[in-house]
Amino acid sequence: MVNPIFANAGTSIFESMSRLAAETGSINLGQGFPEGMEPAALIDAAVKALQDGPHQYPPMMGLPALRQAVAENTKRFLEIDVDWEREVLVTSGATEALADTFLALLETGDEVIVFEPVYDVYALLIRRAGAIPVPVRLAPPHWELPREQLAALITPKTRAIVINTPMNPIGKIFDDEELAFLSALVLKHDLLVIADEVYEHLTFDGRAHKTLFALPELRDRVVRIGSAGKTFSVTGWKVGYVTADAKLLAPIARAHQFVTFTTPPALQAAVAVGLRLPDTYFQSLKTDLELRRNVLVDGLRAAGFTVADAASTYFAIADISSFDADGDDLAFSRRLTLEAGVTPVPISSFYGARDVTSHVRFCFAKKIETLEEAVKRLSRWRENQGRDQGLKAAS
Repeated sequence: MVNPIFANAGTSIFESMSRLAAETGSINLGQGFPEGMEPAALIDAAVKALQDGPHQYPPMMGLPALRQAVAENTKRFLEIDVDWEREVLVTSGATEALADTFLALLETGDEVIVFEPVYDVYALLIRRAGAIPVPVRLAPPHWELPREQLAALITPKTRAIVINTPMNPIGKIFDDEELAFLSALVLKHDLLVIADEVYEHLTFDGRAHKTLFALPELRDRVVRIGSAGKTFSVTGWKVGYVTADAKLLAPIARAHQFVTFTTPPALQAAVAVGLRLPDTYFQSLKTDLELRRNVLVDGLRAAGFTVADAASTYFAIADISSFDADGDDLAFSRRLTLEAGVTPVPISSFYGARDVTSHVRFCFAKKIETLEEAVKRLSRWRENQGRDQGLKAAS
């Protein structure tokens, strides 16, 4: 016998599309990892820490230097005071932080609101913790928060709301009005908030990151999760951090103690350096990604896709309706891989019911030359589509 939650999970869409891209020589814009953006100061700090040591277990809560840096960064960019000794925990990536939080704060039968499209790990980890994910669907083209539906889904069993802002895969930044609505619901129903904010430093065109953790009335109800992988373009390092009121963080730390216990000390030391980089680094990160975004979005639009503004994260979302009347985004992703040599991922994979099938996601956190080649391939593919349509009409 095996546990059905993990045994029945299947292969992720990211792995299957990446495998197809590798097999066909397609440019993989499906998987969300950056290319060529790691800050040199961070890499140098990691090398020095590896050379200098120590190489044994660091403190379970994380290196004091990193926990202090997390608190300082939160104060610098969000004007929120954090007690680094009692309110900051270092984890082996944001996914571990989510797992620790669900295991520590959820009871069997609890209900947890999640907003779709959603990172696929949420529902699986919530179920493994014994709770029940309750999806609230955000729909294109505006991806607005369905307030009446959300309010109607809250029951006496509802324990928490998970909010990912900025939001993967659609790049949505929840605005002040939406956060105020959520805040009122949380207080009215005595709920917790699990805030996945790994893209907090990846907002564009002067937009600001917004967080429920900044609201004094919610300060002791919000678990805020961050990621060095996204902030410093080192997704393979798997260094995350949790910030929460001490009463919430204590059980999360106990879960962490028995899940991974700790995170490589050299990487922690390097991330502490990274979080203390000057403001110019964080602004240049945005500027660099904006440039890459523009190359891809302009190319997608020139190729005939309808593309929404990409306000944050690594991702641009394209409507495929003009190319696929049936609205099968999975089939279209495979088709584009085989015909154009460019690989996206279907947005339907971010919905439990897979009932939004009109859009695909492209990652623009790639080298400029990679994006330019992808745009050229899409342009040639579009020309071929037009030629094929002309031949059909003539016949």
